[in-house]
Amino acid sequence: MLKNDFKITDASGYVGKEVVVKGWVRHIRSSGSLFFIEVRDGTGYIQSVVVKDDVSDEVFENCSKLKIEAALIVKGVIRKEKRAPGGFELGVSDIEIIHNPEEEYPISKKHHGVDFLLEHRHLWVRSSRQLAILRVRSELIRLLRSYFHENGYILIDTPIFTGSIGESAGTLFETEYFDFGKAYLAQTGQLYLEAAAAAFKKVFCFGPTFRAEKSKTRRHLTEFWMLEAEVAFYDSNQNMDLQEDMIHFVISSIVKNCEKELDYLKRDLAPLQRVKPPFPRISYDEAVEMLKKRAFTIDWGQDIGGDEETAISESFDKPVFIYNYPKEITAFYMKPNPEDNKTVLNNDLFAPEGYGEIIGGSQRNDEYNSLLDRIKEERLNPDTYRWYLDIRRYGSVPHSGFGLGIERLLAWICEVPHVRETIPFPRLINRLYP
Repeated sequence: MLKNDFKITDASGYVGKEVVVKGWVRHIRSSGSLFFIEVRDGTGYIQSVVVKDDVSDEVFENCSKLKIEAALIVKGVIRKEKRAPGGFELGVSDIEIIHNPEEEYPISKKHHGVDFLLEHRHLWVRSSRQLAILRVRSELIRLLRSYFHENGYILIDTPIFTGSIGESAGTLFETEYFDFGKAYLAQTGQLYLEAAAAAFKKVFCFGPTFRAEKSKTRRHLTEFWMLEAEVAFYDSNQNMDLQEDMIHFVISSIVKNCEKELDYLKRDLAPLQRVKPPFPRISYDEAVEMLKKRAFTIDWGQDIGGDEETAISESFDKPVFIYNYPKEITAFYMKPNPEDNKTVLNNDLFAPEGYGEIIGGSQRNDEYNSLLDRIKEERLNPDTYRWYLDIRRYGSVPHSGFGLGIERLLAWICEVPHVRETIPFPRLINRLYP
C-alpha cells in the first residue's frame, strides 16, 4: 500500500493507529462541543468525531460551515465504536478543507423524481444506492473476464465502426466515414469474433454496443455493454452448456463477494442462490403453448415480447432457456435446424423473477451457399459480407456463440426495476445529458 493510501474499508486493521482519510462529507450534525461528520472515500463511510478540545479553534469553527459533499482531508485515530456505521469511528485531530460548496447540494434526502435524478446523474452516482449497484457492476465485469481467461479464451477487441450489419438494419446508428460512405456503430462484435474463432478456437469480446431502437421499456438502452463469446467446433447444445456454466459461476461468486452491497440493496439472496445447473430448457413451440395457456394472444411465428418474457421467467425459479425460434424472426447468420427447416438452432436465456432475456445465442450457419442465400433474403449486400463469407470458404467448421447484456444481468442481480440505474451514464432515446 502506498503511504497515506488508507481506505475506510480497511479500518478494522488500523484500530489505535493514526490515519489520513481523503473524502467527502456525506452527513454532518453537531452536539454542543462535538461534531459528527460522516465521511465517504469511495470505498465506504466512517463517522469522524470532532471534539472541541482535541482540535484547534479554527478547525472546530470551520466544521460549522461545512456543507454536504465538501471535500476534506481528515487526520485522526481509528477506534472501535459499535454505535457507529461500520463499527468504527475516527477520533479527529485535524481537518483540511479542500473545497466547501457555496450552495446546498442539489440531491437532498427528500424524494426526487427519476427525471431530476437523471438530469443530475453526475451527482446521483455518489449516492449510497448507486455506489452499491456500480460496485456490483465492477465485480460482475471482473468475474466475467476472469471466467473466460481462466477457461482458455482469447480476448478480441472488435471494431465499433463497421460496414457490416449484425442485427436489424432498422436499429443502426449511421455516420459518414471519410470517402467510404456510410459506416455504422456496431450492434455486436459477433461477426468479427467468428473470424477470430477460426484463428484461436475460443474467443470473447467485451465492449459498448449500440442499438437505435426506439424503445422506452425498462430493458432497453441505446448504448449498452455486451460480453460476447464464440467457440469453434461447438454446437447449439454445447453453447447453452457454456452459458449455463458461466452464469452459475458469476452469480455464485457475486453472492459471495458482494454480500455488503446486496444487503444494502435489500436483495433477497434466495433466488440467486438457486442458480445452479441444470437450467430448464424449453423449445419455442413449448413456450408458445405455455403462453397460450396463460391467456396470451400469440401465434406460432411471432416473437416473444417483453410481457411474454416476464410471464415465462416468472414461471421458473432459475434461468430458463428458450431454444429453436422460427427462422423468420431470427438473424440471417443462424444455423437452420436440420430437423425442422422452419426453425434455427438458437437460444435466449431468460432470468427469473420476471427479468426476461439476458443472453441471446445461436449456432452459426457454417455453410457458404446457405448463408449467402440468407444474406440475399434479408436484402443485404453480399459484397459487404465478402470477408464474413470467406470464413465459410476456408476451413469452415460448426461454431456457436452468444451475447450477454451486462446491464440486464446486473438489473436482475441487484433487483433493479430499470436498466438505467445499472450503467454509470445511461443513454436513452430521450436522454443524451449529462
